[in-house]
Amino acid sequence: MIGPPFWLSVKVTAIAAILIFTIGTALALWLVRRRPRGRMVIETLIMLPLVLPPSVVGYYLLIVLGQQGPIVKWFGIRTLFSPTAAVIAATVVGLPLMVQAARAAIAAVDPALEQAARTLGCKETMVLWRVTLPLAKRGLLAGIVLGATRALGEFGATLMVAGNIPGRTQTLPLAIYDAVQTNQHDLTTQMVLLMTGLGFFSLWAVRRWEPTSRGRDRS
Repeated sequence: MIGPPFWLSVKVTAIAAILIFTIGTALALWLVRRRPRGRMVIETLIMLPLVLPPSVVGYYLLIVLGQQGPIVKWFGIRTLFSPTAAVIAATVVGLPLMVQAARAAIAAVDPALEQAARTLGCKETMVLWRVTLPLAKRGLLAGIVLGATRALGEFGATLMVAGNIPGRTQTLPLAIYDAVQTNQHDLTTQMVLLMTGLGFFSLWAVRRWEPTSRGRDRS
């Protein structure tokens, strides 16, 4: 059945998307505005999940979330093999895309417009909400869509930290894997087409939000 894995994937992706947007936007603002020391190293670490095999990302998450990891030792929170672990895995793999898009969009905002708002008496928080973020909204939207879509399709890291428990942690990519293993070809085709459609729509939406799409490339 497509229903349970699909709806679990929707729930996991929805929560992960909120985390991806919040953390990703905050990181992008910090990197662009504060320019911290060692920024290149920090940016490289943030982007690392894009190039590492999902199993490697999953292994690092196992270390952090495992019984001997800091989350259990310091806070006593056990998340392995639960939907929460699936959310964490989805957030980690989707975050780099959000940071990348948000950083570029925020860096492209004209500082003169922000300074003009300050001279009119706007505080920094007001400048952020009324000038910076609205002007960067196309990049932010593109980042959250790409990040959420990547989170929706996450497989390897989720398998390692959340497992493949039907009805509990089995997301749509994991259900596809199971369906292939059990030779359920019709079910596999349905789920694969669903994932392909969602991915295509996401990329199409991002393409439409690109600045060049407003002009000559409108079709």
